[in-house]
Amino acid sequence: MLRQLSHFWLRYIHPRLVTLVATIGIVGLVSCLLILFVLAKLAEEVLEREAFAFDTSFLLWLHQFANPNLDNFMLFITNLGNPSTVIIVAGATFLLLCWRRYREDAKIFVLACLGALILNTGLKLFFSKPRPELWHQLISEKSFSFPSGHALGSMVLYGFIAHELAIHYPQFAKVIYSLAVILIAAIGLSRLYLGVHWPTDIIAGYGVGFLWLMICITMLKLQRFR
Repeated sequence: MLRQLSHFWLRYIHPRLVTLVATIGIVGLVSCLLILFVLAKLAEEVLEREAFAFDTSFLLWLHQFANPNLDNFMLFITNLGNPSTVIIVAGATFLLLCWRRYREDAKIFVLACLGALILNTGLKLFFSKPRPELWHQLISEKSFSFPSGHALGSMVLYGFIAHELAIHYPQFAKVIYSLAVILIAAIGLSRLYLGVHWPTDIIAGYGVGFLWLMICITMLKLQRFR
């Protein structure tokens, strides 16, 4: 029995595991596992309708900095994650990839965007978590709260674009990734500032988005290896 298990491991599991580690790296694999653990804990609490104490306290603390100038800035930032803007950015990116004849990249990019949409819609309906109503909000949102679609979508969209730019312009990779992180973080913060999401919604959105982004990037790398 032990010999059969060893043979199965060496023939089927081990080569795929080595390829996976080589593709995303040890740090990426460990990061994904940690994110899965955090998401599992958050999902468990949300399903049990448990309230996170820091959710309300953090939003109220953040709201004390509200002012008209910051309102306008946060509205501009959150618009970068709105469906109307995302469709334009995604469409332009797809056309550019096709124009440059990066066919595999274009296919995976479409898969990444569609997957993010399905994950966001499905998870919101599954958890059906209501949005916060702690003060008069500047914008109105009708969908459920968990996870944040802006956080999930921006992670996948702008994360994938940053990856593509960094691959083709490696000399600017650090700057590209830094700007992407700032943009993605700013979009999540804008949702909290505007009071339309709980902090745990943003964390979950980033987590799910990062995992899906890693899956798509891994598939793209494997295609390139082939």
